[in-house]
Amino acid sequence: MAKKPKKQKWDWEEDNETVTSEEDSDQPTVKDSNGTPLANGDSVLLIKDLKVKGAGQTLKRGTVIKNIRLTSDPEEIDCRTSDIKGLVLRTEFVRKR
Repeated sequence: MAKKPKKQKWDWEEDNETVTSEEDSDQPTVKDSNGTPLANGDSVLLIKDLKVKGAGQTLKRGTVIKNIRLTSDPEEIDCRTSDIKGLVLRTEFVRKR
């Protein structure tokens, strides 16, 4: 019986476990209006005046919101301002600072 040749460390093996992509990760990639990736704790800047439902206030363009949190939806972020707690913003209206 002939021996199998020993595998060399440079031999390529296709293995589904070693191939990773952004789509397979647990957390979906969250991007701002310019396509810049966002992460927990980032600061963002509003690019449009936004009327806040239920609060009777308007967040003005240029308002800086610090310490954002990512949600399970890649199109939304969770944040707070000095006046409004528990605010959820769409990523299409913010850009990374």
